[in-house]
Formats: sequence, C-alpha cells, structure tokens
Amino acid sequence: MFLASKLLSFVTEPLVWVFLPLAIGLLLQWRRWYRTGVTLCWTALGLFLFIGWNGLPDNLVRQLEAQYPTVPEDASLHRYSGIVLLGGAMTHSAIWEDHGQVALNEQAERMSAAVSLLRKHPHLTLVFSGGNADVRGIGWTEAQRARMFFDAMGVDPARILYEDRSRNTAENASLTARLAGVDPKAPWLLLTSANHMPRSMGVFRKAGWNVVAYPVDYRSIKHPHWMEFSLRAGANAWRIVLHENIGYWVYRWRGLI
Repeated sequence: MFLASKLLSFVTEPLVWVFLPLAIGLLLQWRRWYRTGVTLCWTALGLFLFIGWNGLPDNLVRQLEAQYPTVPEDASLHRYSGIVLLGGAMTHSAIWEDHGQVALNEQAERMSAAVSLLRKHPHLTLVFSGGNADVRGIGWTEAQRARMFFDAMGVDPARILYEDRSRNTAENASLTARLAGVDPKAPWLLLTSANHMPRSMGVFRKAGWNVVAYPVDYRSIKHPHWMEFSLRAGANAWRIVLHENIGYWVYRWRGLI
C-alpha cells in the first residue's frame, strides 16, 4: 500500500502529464509517425497552458474544502478527549538534520493550529501521527521532528502522544488507534488540511474512530478568479485535486473508506 501511494504521488503531479506526451511526441518525430509526434508536442503545450489557468482547479479545491465546515474559534470543545494531528506539515528530514532548526512547509497551519488549540483548551490531549515516508526509510521520522517543534513552542510534553510508524493516511488511522492511552471510540478532533479532510475522515471513520473534522490550511476562496494565470499556482492546485480525488477513490476501492 505504501509503494502504491508513492506511485500515486508521481501520477498526480500535473507536469508529468505534460512531460509524457512531449517525450513521446519527440521520439515519434524520429520515426515514421512524424505527424503524430508533432500533434503530441502541441498537445503537451496545450496542457502546459491549461495547467496555468487557475479558475478550474481553484474551484475544484474549494469543492474538496467545503465538505466539512470550519470550526469557529470560540467553539466549546469540552466534550472532546483530544486532537489527532496528521503529519505532512514539515520539510524533508535532511533540512532539519543539516541546520538543527524547525522547518515547516506550506501546510504549516496544521502545526500552528494544534499549538493554539492546546493553549486555549488545557483539557485536550494531542496525538501526532507521522512516521518516515521516505522510500529508503532514512532520516528522522515526522514524529521526531514534531516533538522538536512542540518543544520549541513550549508545549507540555505530557500532553502529547506520538505515533511514529505510519507512512500514509490509512496507516495514520490504524496505527494511532493502537497507541496506549488512546481510545478511538471517544470523541476526537481530526486536524488536517481542509482539502485532505474528505479522505482522512473516510479512512478514520472506517477504522472505527469517533472523529469530528477540524479543517485548517485552506487554499481556496469563495469566488475564484477565473481569468487568473499562474503556472506555479495552477500546477499546485491541480496536484491537490488529482492527489486527493484519485487517492479517495483508490482507498474506497480497497475498502479503506
């Protein structure tokens, strides 16, 4: 399942869909299929420009993010046992190891929201779930890096549990449920990026967790700018859309949702 998820990450990179027809088209031009090769090259160019058009992928990201409502800042959380925080908000382990400093990525709101919740609600326990997603299995686990982050933020270590073996969302749900002191039947908040929430909630509920969504890290707005063009932003939005939707249906096909 882990290797399949790594393959999925490659397939859902938008620029891969530009590179493939371009590469095949260039190869075919050296053979008898010159016209077909030229057509594929022009197709690659069209896809490249299409990826940079932000309106459609922004709207699709919004559809993912709108499936679970935002929890108000002043909401009462007394009935919850704690928070399950999914990894994914930290840069590659080598950056932490080389510089000895906390280094978060574009999903940093997962970590900052967890700190805020712990400070506002002293009764909550935090369970961080994240192992080593490197195919070679080298480097620090996400749990190790998360411990470094929360220590730097001054969070009481006694309030945090760490699960350090999971490598994808399915393993987050199954392995975290086995931690000592964790009762998945008790009410928990599930904290992750809003676009990742539909797949995460499906997996956790299928695994028997009693979870309520606490989405953060929003990427979309209510009224997307349909005429905006940015190759970087467009490619990133398409990556999210492809990764989450294909991932959801693969998990559903495997009976994990």
